[in-house]
Amino acid sequence: MSDRGAVPTLKIDPALALLEFSSIAVGIQSADAMAKKAVLEVIHPGTVDPGHYLVLIGGSVAEVEEALKAGKLIAADALLDHVFLPGVHPEVVRGLAGGRDLQAGDALGIIETTTAPAAIHAADAGVKGAQVNLLEVCLSDGLHGKGLTFFTGLVSDVEAAVELASARVPAGHLVRQVVISQVEARIAALIRGQIRFGPQVGWSGL
Repeated sequence: MSDRGAVPTLKIDPALALLEFSSIAVGIQSADAMAKKAVLEVIHPGTVDPGHYLVLIGGSVAEVEEALKAGKLIAADALLDHVFLPGVHPEVVRGLAGGRDLQAGDALGIIETTTAPAAIHAADAGVKGAQVNLLEVCLSDGLHGKGLTFFTGLVSDVEAAVELASARVPAGHLVRQVVISQVEARIAALIRGQIRFGPQVGWSGL
């Protein structure tokens, strides 16, 4: 999954925000406003499927909050969703960059959301509330705009993380929650590398 627009190595501490726009033009305009409004350690904007625009920002709580206000003011009805985490868990930042270690027989929890910010909400809640590993947070590209959050650990802990994560997802943005008690070896190997169907069978058009 690491080739689907994964974010480069990030150093975000302590605050993170992600905004998702339905308009690329407005997204760029909002990113510009945020960059001008506050001193940000990280600003990572870009287009994603299906024609949306994401802006990830990070830095001090006050600066990120000020930038977020500026971006939302510009965005108006083009803002599909957003998340602001003033004390983001370090595993969420790592999860955005990928690098999962899933083994056959592990328990796997999956949260599927309608937007990228909702997936980050879920990831932060699950990893803060239960003794689980956050494998990855997948955002938009190759997912038709959806978000995916993956947890692993003991079955009971994964179940707890999934429940906590699902409860944190804003109303209307949860597609599905799943817990697999023991991942089969072939499925684990595929998830470690690439979940998209096309590349697995040599379909470059997907």
